[in-house]
Amino acid sequence: MNAIRTPAAMLTLPSSSSIAFHSYGVLPPPTAENTTSYCHLNAAVPILRLYLDEAADHRAHLRLSLPSIRSLIGALRLESDHGWERDLEVLVFLYWLAHASSYRVVSQTFDIPKTSVHDRAVGAIDGCHIRMKPPANNSHCCYNRKLFHSIQLQAITDHRGKFLDIFVGYPGSVHDARVLRNSPVYVGSLYPPPGKCILGDGGYPCLSAPICLIIPYREPVQNPVQARFNSKHSRARNIIEKAFGMMKTRWRSIFFKALEISPAFVPEVVACCAVLHNLALLNGDIVEAEDEEDHDDDPPEPHNPQARVGDHVRDNLAAAVSAPNICVAALHEHDYL
Repeated sequence: MNAIRTPAAMLTLPSSSSIAFHSYGVLPPPTAENTTSYCHLNAAVPILRLYLDEAADHRAHLRLSLPSIRSLIGALRLESDHGWERDLEVLVFLYWLAHASSYRVVSQTFDIPKTSVHDRAVGAIDGCHIRMKPPANNSHCCYNRKLFHSIQLQAITDHRGKFLDIFVGYPGSVHDARVLRNSPVYVGSLYPPPGKCILGDGGYPCLSAPICLIIPYREPVQNPVQARFNSKHSRARNIIEKAFGMMKTRWRSIFFKALEISPAFVPEVVACCAVLHNLALLNGDIVEAEDEEDHDDDPPEPHNPQARVGDHVRDNLAAAVSAPNICVAALHEHDYL
């Protein structure tokens, strides 16, 4: 594990896993993403068995010959990693182009989950308050709406609760949306990758740029599509609250009372706890959260004119969530060509 460089650092864990640590007021340079393949071609799936058969006529199903397909795969330099082997990603797209099939048909053809075809969420974002003793100067700035002194921790986690990015140091009185606007991940558009989004609560704005951040619909919702989306959004976003709860439970002596250290050192302490949380997750060392965040959303802030509203992205995701799971039989039989 690399030592923390003041005032900001990329803390690297074993197994090539990393967490971006940003201290308030500092914008570090972007870092290269590691790519990981956790899915490989399964020859038991008919369409993949066809692809692996060099003597087969691939144009009947994929509209390209095998040399053309391999040339395409070799020429591509995928900037984002969806966790699927490159061949499989290309084959899924070619099959969709060749047949204009629904997501349901494509997922059944390749024996992959439907959500793997159109799911765009790659993380959840939230903030939490780290209790601290009142600073000697300007202590009122650290007094939050929950009536104690704190500094803000903004974090992004993946689906397992692993911290991908943390930004620590804003005083507790600052609105979550303002912390976001001043964080390196927002200013530098560092995450999520293009075409993907992260999920946040109603205290954040719904954005398509400079980062894609999707929040739930305001209550009361207007129709069942919005209600269904909010329900699934809440379940998916809950992972970051669990991550905060697990970290605080493991280091309860640090987080369940006000930190008795100089405020200048609080970001480093929080960063160390986040790195150790990730290390524990990678080794299967899981603790049940005794105190998940008692969280209520910050009231929304006025719209930032430099940001692009993401309502249309949310509407598309809500429509996908409400798409029927039962496929019409004719979709399996018709070749569309």
